[in-house]
Amino acid sequence: MQAKKRYFILFSASACITLLLYFGGLQVAEKSPGGGHGLEPRWPRFAERLLPFLPFHTQTEEYNLPASPRLKRNANAGLYKGRHCRMDSCFDFSLCKNGFKVYVYPQEKGERISESYQNILTSIESSRFYTSDPGQACLFVLNLDTLDRDQLSPQYVHNLKAKLQNSKLWNDGRNHLIFNLYSGTWPDYTEDLGFDIGQAMLAKASISTENFRPNFDVSIPLFSKDHPRTGGERGYLKYNSIPPFRKYMLVFKGKRYLTGIGSDTRNALYHVHNSQDVVLLTTCKHGKDWQKHKDARCDKDNAEYDRYDYKEMLHNSTFCLVPRGRRLGSFRFLEALQAACIPVVLSNGWELPFSEVINWNTATVIGDERLLLQIPTTIRSINQDKILSLRQQTQFLWEAYFSSVEKIALTTLEIIHDRVLQHMRRSSVMWNNLPGGLFTLPQYSSYLGQFPFYYAPLGIKPQQRFTAVIHAVTPLVSQSQPILKLIVAVSKSQYCAQVVVLWNCDKPLPAIHHWPATSQPVIVIEGESKVMSSRFLPYSSIVTDAVLSLDEDTVLSTTEVDFAFTVWQSFPERIVGYPARSHFWEVNKERWGYTSKWTNDYSMVLTGAAFYHRYYHYLYTHYLPASLKSLVDQLSNCEDILMNFLVSAVTKMPPIKVTQKKQYKETMMGQQTSRASRWADPDHFAQRQTCMNKFASWFGTMPLVHSQMRLDPVLFKDQVSILRKKYKDIERL
Repeated sequence: MQAKKRYFILFSASACITLLLYFGGLQVAEKSPGGGHGLEPRWPRFAERLLPFLPFHTQTEEYNLPASPRLKRNANAGLYKGRHCRMDSCFDFSLCKNGFKVYVYPQEKGERISESYQNILTSIESSRFYTSDPGQACLFVLNLDTLDRDQLSPQYVHNLKAKLQNSKLWNDGRNHLIFNLYSGTWPDYTEDLGFDIGQAMLAKASISTENFRPNFDVSIPLFSKDHPRTGGERGYLKYNSIPPFRKYMLVFKGKRYLTGIGSDTRNALYHVHNSQDVVLLTTCKHGKDWQKHKDARCDKDNAEYDRYDYKEMLHNSTFCLVPRGRRLGSFRFLEALQAACIPVVLSNGWELPFSEVINWNTATVIGDERLLLQIPTTIRSINQDKILSLRQQTQFLWEAYFSSVEKIALTTLEIIHDRVLQHMRRSSVMWNNLPGGLFTLPQYSSYLGQFPFYYAPLGIKPQQRFTAVIHAVTPLVSQSQPILKLIVAVSKSQYCAQVVVLWNCDKPLPAIHHWPATSQPVIVIEGESKVMSSRFLPYSSIVTDAVLSLDEDTVLSTTEVDFAFTVWQSFPERIVGYPARSHFWEVNKERWGYTSKWTNDYSMVLTGAAFYHRYYHYLYTHYLPASLKSLVDQLSNCEDILMNFLVSAVTKMPPIKVTQKKQYKETMMGQQTSRASRWADPDHFAQRQTCMNKFASWFGTMPLVHSQMRLDPVLFKDQVSILRKKYKDIERL
């Protein structure tokens, strides 16, 4: 009897401890690997392991909450023999000895490719990684459309196994990347692609954490066939309102799914809907036989669904629910990001897009399908500062990585690039802060302090010196030429470290004695004649962070140089200078126009007399495609416009114009310089308008931003009387 008592007491104590862990576990917020702020209501893993022994079915019946989708999806694990592949076991690094180059299989006759997959391939082929030589390639991308692997879809490609075996480059998928948006079909929607991917990497939407191979696969977002190839719309957050609350607290509008996978989650949403600040709408009207499965709530739900406009809800809600659909991913995710509606993800086990590099705790709230009733309480507890921060981050992530197919494809490649070339991989700070990983090339530097965007966050002050780079295209025939006066004026600046003359003239270099004697060194670099893009090469002679770019016939005084440099030190990530221009939209011709007329605003500061950070030389050379630089060289024009496009695309801000001055060009006695004559050429402006539209087409949008700000000494930072004395010569010009 004593033994029975002891066993009974032991069993009771075990049961109490189990229940304590179970119910206590419900209140614990598990922190994600990327750090977090306690916004992710998840079950601890020890509680999950106890599920078979706990009375969860009772709660499920009482609240109509779904059982764990994670447990259901375990059946999908191990769908391919490369299940345990990692970079060190299934990737041949020896193929990357020539750097990270990507080869796209040539398209074969008779093979159908969807518009979405063609957009991915085009984006790769126009990227800095592309090579047409498979012998130089580190990574291979198929010409076979693998985006839609739903057997019921008209886009489904048959006989993939046989087609891959006929390829000489396939090599069991080694160093291959396969893109996929949809996998599986009714009723289970498993993650099986319908063919053996071998040792290939997957760039897959709606991938589960069970099937995701960390640091090998890449989780990508589900995007629609209408998603733009390049550019894309900017986020909808136009200004930061305080307090940051909107009309609705939480919204959702979508299909209910009466039966099958995904139906449990959406069927339970009506428990939280209150028709006031929490509006969660579902409709039964989907599929051919929905009426066969309709329940008592369908008519009421359908009527409520039709009363609300989805876009109005999206733009006027603080949070947007993103529940799983048939698959784990949903179009609602990207829609919420763009609308600055903080996504509340309700899809257990979904590996979020680009999770390897993006810290989603800074832009989303991760919920749990089994704790649906806690969602309203959780989001109501988030303070205003955090809401504003989350909303701002949705806009950054949308514009940096998700607004176009091109950005999605390039982000995928950049992630793999960082794995292959680990000594040059980007830090988490680079990925999760402006301007983002696509504009922060690690080949330039692995140190944040070398990039102008991080000066302020790191508390770094720009160097007190600059390098002047003068672009020379005219023979040196007279000691009175503007370039010689310019060298003298610039070298007298207290901040000038050196003067670099880029000799792009087809005449031989002048003898040393023809150049003026200056207190600062003058370095002459012989470039290629009529290669305009060469003025922005990352020359090793440029040793300072600040570059003063000058045309040979620019007229600036030493005082003007000093003041412009002082202004640049406050805006090191932007172009700061004198000659301003603007763009406008020609309604009748439906194209962008270019103007040099003096107006109240501007959107460009030309590099004929402007400061910028030397990183933009590297970005111009290595980020922009050869096609745009070839256009510049062919026209011997527009390189200054292209640099403005690039810097505005990176910063999302306009350049800075400094003190007004109308005379920038000078003519020689008796004849004009060849440079000056271009400004009187009517074809000059026609070419620049052509360039504007070519550049806007490649960027997929117009990155230039208008501004009405001008900085003069009497208006800049310090006391007026002091600066009037410090830069008094400017007033006399």
